[in-house]
Amino acid sequence: MKGIKKIVSAACVLALVLGIFTSCGKKDNNTSGKSPAKESKNLIVWSHLTDAEVKALDPIAQEWAKNTGNTVKVQADKGDFQAYLQAANSSKAPDIMFGIAHDNLGTFQKAKLLEEVPDGTINKSDYVQMSLDAVSYDGKMYGIPLSMETYGLFYNTDKVQTPPESTDDLISQGQKLGFQYDINNFYYSYAFIAANGGYVFKTNNGSLDPKDIGLGNDGAVKGYQLIADFIQKYKFMPATIKGDDAKAAFQNKKIAFYISGPWDVQGFKDKGVNFKVVPLPKTNGQPTPSFVGIQAAFVNSKSKNKDAAWDLLKYLIKNSPMPLFKIGNRIPVLNSELDKDEVKSNEIMSAFAEQAKYGTPMPNIPEMAAVWKPVGDNLTLLCAGKSKPADVAKNIVNQVNQGIAQQQK
Repeated sequence: MKGIKKIVSAACVLALVLGIFTSCGKKDNNTSGKSPAKESKNLIVWSHLTDAEVKALDPIAQEWAKNTGNTVKVQADKGDFQAYLQAANSSKAPDIMFGIAHDNLGTFQKAKLLEEVPDGTINKSDYVQMSLDAVSYDGKMYGIPLSMETYGLFYNTDKVQTPPESTDDLISQGQKLGFQYDINNFYYSYAFIAANGGYVFKTNNGSLDPKDIGLGNDGAVKGYQLIADFIQKYKFMPATIKGDDAKAAFQNKKIAFYISGPWDVQGFKDKGVNFKVVPLPKTNGQPTPSFVGIQAAFVNSKSKNKDAAWDLLKYLIKNSPMPLFKIGNRIPVLNSELDKDEVKSNEIMSAFAEQAKYGTPMPNIPEMAAVWKPVGDNLTLLCAGKSKPADVAKNIVNQVNQGIAQQQK
């Protein structure tokens, strides 16, 4: 047996050596001198940005396609999560979702539709930290931030010489010159709740805890009282006011102060309103926090072209900030873009960027879906004088907890 093993071993060595030389002597069938062509990938990008922004994004994507030999189709997506869920496993599924509000990501993540961002895809130090937090869960990134948005205080420069620096000052000037906003909308009224110590979910070690709801604490009650006072004590606006009503009042120069975001800027300019924007007035000497929304992009975990999708996404992120800033008033989240003269010299957008520094990213966990309606309903009762601040606080927490429990069934 030993002799046989030696013979077999020697034969194997000889075969290996002959194989090497034979391989070296073979002619390469690729006589062109070029590397074999890579298979062209066909990528689909869906976007929740405006039609004008999608139109501006398409040439950038096509430039990448031309450089890489791939094809890209960029489409505006008007559907909801359920529509995406149905499409995710089909041949028409997008490889990339580009420009979706970050607070929707929790639902996608729960459904396992988000591909974790590979290490090295971006340099995290290049970004506003808050924007990275907004697309992360348990310390892992599942999306890449594109831009940020928040709201501030618009004021009519024909009526106001010095904008209010404090909430008390806003109340004082507002009583003389008028102040309105979409008060029953939690997105905006959150600022006055948070300024006094309220919060949605507590952050523990970088993760949001849906079991710790801060919409019923003493600070939140103070915020609800202030909101009620805006209606019942100071008579700034009717209890039934809608966002369009407040916008029209400012646009028609009936009021001097209005809380809103970049989405209203162009409309006021077109109507010839003389205005400026400043961060929200301080509360108790401290910046008043606002909700901040992050537009984000992610790669579909079901994509068959993940490597190419990440490469395309990196290209879009690098080349789209300025077009989105110019066309959509999207505030960049890349520090290098924020430092550009074109951004810094824009007084209005700089004000929103300044406010965003003090903001809170809207919670991105699925439990946030159980928050909006209870808070909105109770704010409506509060403003109408049908519920007291302490009762509103108690009811909101109970109803949110009930909603979260329903989600888990």
